[in-house]
Amino acid sequence: MHMEVVDVSPQLAMEWLAHNTNNRPLSKSTVLQLAGQIQRGEWQLTHQGIAFDEDGVLIDGQHRLAAIVKSGITVPLTVTHGVPRTAFTVMDTGRKRTGRDALALAGEANATHLAAALRGLHLYLHVPNSAWSGGSSVTSNDQLLVLLDKHPGIRDALHQGISFNRACRITVTAATIGWYVTAEARPDVDQTSWIEGLVTGARLDPGDPRLTLRNTMLSLAAGRTHRRRDDSREHLLYYLKAWNAWVEGRSIKLLRRSPNETMPRISSHAATTSADNHA
Repeated sequence: MHMEVVDVSPQLAMEWLAHNTNNRPLSKSTVLQLAGQIQRGEWQLTHQGIAFDEDGVLIDGQHRLAAIVKSGITVPLTVTHGVPRTAFTVMDTGRKRTGRDALALAGEANATHLAAALRGLHLYLHVPNSAWSGGSSVTSNDQLLVLLDKHPGIRDALHQGISFNRACRITVTAATIGWYVTAEARPDVDQTSWIEGLVTGARLDPGDPRLTLRNTMLSLAAGRTHRRRDDSREHLLYYLKAWNAWVEGRSIKLLRRSPNETMPRISSHAATTSADNHA
């Protein structure tokens, strides 16, 4: 075997893909993810590239080449020639480095929850009304690190999200994002009574948005509905609906989600002592 680094253009990638005669089916979602990384400038040269066997048949790297074609951008690749055909069975069998891994390596605490919260924040900011699942919801490790740099306050929000999760079983991701985006959008609102009410549920009258949100989350967690109990997008939608009602001093006795309901905008209602309205 011998290796070399080659600047692979979309045209060269197309030529090499013509030698892809015996490979696994191409995953369109993987190609889109890799093409997005190239277009965002996240591509980096590593020892992982593409490989041809003894007969010049492409046996590894079809997704990377297809992504180069899709992106229309030339990138450097490590190219290995003369790989034994029998090595095909052991390629790509290792575990990919996850967002959690990237954050942990960067020294971040609570890396698992933080990665999920950052991914959810990315979706909330860019595609709030799409399904937060499937290939279109995937975020790269570089995207998570860039997002963390832009939103460092998500670290502190995570602690509040964990507290809400323990109190009423709302997902940590939804609670973290809900707390973070409302606090960022409405620094004029004192959320002390929101925290106390949602965490303890003490002395809350029927119709109080905090009590309604608590009861909704606990009901979902107990499986008393047919909805997905761990859907962070749905939980965030309920969080924001309840928060808007709370800050506006409105009662709300039931939280439901219609099939095509969009993510609520954060209320711009003039800051009032909404806690007093529900006391």
